[in-house]
Amino acid sequence: MKLLQSDLSNKAEWEALGYELPQFDSALVIKATKENPFWIHFGSGNIFRAFQANVVQTLLNKNILDRGLIVAEGYDYEIIEKINHPHDDLSILVTLKSDGSVSKTVVGSVVESLTVNSHNRKDFDRLKEIFKANSLQMVSFTITEKGYSLVDGLGKELPNVTQDMLNGPADPESYIGKVASLLYTRFQNGKKPIAMVSMDNCSHNGDKLYDAMIAFGKSWEENGLVEKGFCEYLNDSSNVSFPCTMIDKITPRPDSFVCDLLNKDGLVGLAPLVTTKNTYIAPFVNAEECEYLVIEDSFPNGRPALEKGGFIFTTRETVDKVERMKVCTCLNPLHTALAIFGCLLGYDLISKEMQNPILKKLVELIGYQEGLPVVVNPGIINPKEFIDTVVNVRIPNPFMPDTPQRIATDTSQKLAIRFGETIKAYVASSDLNVLDLKYIPLVFAGWLRYLMAIDDKGNSFELSPDPLLDRVCPYVNTIKLGDHVDAYSSLKPLLQDKTIFGIDLCEVGLAKLVCDYFAEMIIGEGAIEAALNKYVTI
Repeated sequence: MKLLQSDLSNKAEWEALGYELPQFDSALVIKATKENPFWIHFGSGNIFRAFQANVVQTLLNKNILDRGLIVAEGYDYEIIEKINHPHDDLSILVTLKSDGSVSKTVVGSVVESLTVNSHNRKDFDRLKEIFKANSLQMVSFTITEKGYSLVDGLGKELPNVTQDMLNGPADPESYIGKVASLLYTRFQNGKKPIAMVSMDNCSHNGDKLYDAMIAFGKSWEENGLVEKGFCEYLNDSSNVSFPCTMIDKITPRPDSFVCDLLNKDGLVGLAPLVTTKNTYIAPFVNAEECEYLVIEDSFPNGRPALEKGGFIFTTRETVDKVERMKVCTCLNPLHTALAIFGCLLGYDLISKEMQNPILKKLVELIGYQEGLPVVVNPGIINPKEFIDTVVNVRIPNPFMPDTPQRIATDTSQKLAIRFGETIKAYVASSDLNVLDLKYIPLVFAGWLRYLMAIDDKGNSFELSPDPLLDRVCPYVNTIKLGDHVDAYSSLKPLLQDKTIFGIDLCEVGLAKLVCDYFAEMIIGEGAIEAALNKYVTI
């Protein structure tokens, strides 16, 4: 059995093995989509395959939609060339449920896949054709937060961005430059309305996309590289909208256990591969069953009834509340705490950490005791119930192959949002005392200890990728286990860095506690576990 459209004709064989297959006429859907595309998505990664593509398939199966998705990849072209094209744009979604059961779905809602490569004239011309279409209602993105950045980790403009700003929309090289070029094509062909929808897991994602796009628009217009009025077009929400969204679904990289499961079914050619850009990708994706996508309902060219597939459409203010609830309190901070201590204590799975009563209690204290008091209830999702699901169902799911090492990636970019916002809320509150925070400072101390790249047994380990490691690691590079150091003096400049922590920890009075915790964690081997046992009361 192969993951190809031709092999799906033997439905009985697939269904006997427990696979859910597309229930629509693929040929008709492909034809209708290519003639009148309504949704193109940038970023052919795991979250898209597991979530958006599956929702569209569900709606196609129910005859709520009659057209599918077009996907475009602007960073790693090998995903399209080595995964999408060889498998007729099909993928397999393996949902790993907390009760131990597994569901397998062949997702066939993607009908066309393209590289966003201005040097590939066939693909780029096709993208322009799609952007000219009157029928196009939505351009969405899962390209990671870094995908919207026009600067590097030190704030210096990226070379390909500089080049695109100078050269204009003809042959762009940067990701956002290429998207801006395509949007300019839509502007040139009648100033047609469109919704540009970031679905990335980052704060105020719509604003990040807008900021990047308008930067190109202003530069090009000021330098006479585009027609006047392009910026006005981008700034008019009746023409181009940039809705904010909140997305939540855990989709770890393709796991060997899942690959083995599919191989036992007789499927061949599904082995994961690593591209030259170090993307770990496969024709299948494994994911949890829980999923949320809350979207600001701003679609100037209309939209299909995606709420019938579970998407939640609401106001920008409500999206912001949901996003803050998740990112600043109810999920992401808990994940980051487990990632840091998981690396230090030698864990290889987040789910295994939740079997440790101390670590489970730590995340409960961060979520319920320190975070929940400052959460604004968004109304459409109950914050306490959300944490309940995170702590009792989602993170402990033993079938979710998510690692602390993966989640520890880019931690320096996450602390300000995931913990700093809670600290700010305490400082601003007339009812709460910021000095009552005990467990968030413990996580900060754990991160500083993590930067030493020495685990609790005294063994060295590799730090997860992070653009600011060269900037933050020197603060602890000379510290060894067993050293008696004046941690406050050594770490004070870092603890004052608002770009890292979101707030000056010295100014609000938390720096000393962080340093005291850190000093205890470097006493010697086993000191981290001892500190956790001391301060996290079960």
